[in-house]
Amino acid sequence: MKTLKHYSTIALILMLISCNVSPKPIEYGSDGCYFCKMTIVDKVHAAEIVTKKGKVYKFDATECMINFMDDFDTSEIALYLSNNYTEPEALIDATKATFLISENIPSPMGAFLSAFKNRADAEKTQVEKGGDLYTWTELLAKFKD
Repeated sequence: MKTLKHYSTIALILMLISCNVSPKPIEYGSDGCYFCKMTIVDKVHAAEIVTKKGKVYKFDATECMINFMDDFDTSEIALYLSNNYTEPEALIDATKATFLISENIPSPMGAFLSAFKNRADAEKTQVEKGGDLYTWTELLAKFKD
């Protein structure tokens, strides 16, 4: 009975660890985009989805993440993350980000799409580079068109 208790405890711990819902670091230069299969090298435009079960999907650009969502059950997604333009490699909550589409800021898949942690940074970059600002909801609607 004591052995069964130990095995049950170990099984429970393993289940909790395996269902960890958190981002994983992107290995630039070796991880591949789940959507387009390109190697992720751009430290400013990468993105990531984490499911409620803890599975991580990595993308070379936010536009690949959005296109991937067309063929995925989005009710299973816990986190939508994009790289912060002003802080390369830093993943931010895409649902709270402000996005800038500016032809003066190329992105890996040609959508000229960059994410910003806050609206003030996005507006400052917009003044310098031009383009249009979007919320997450507005961005999803634009990509559906």
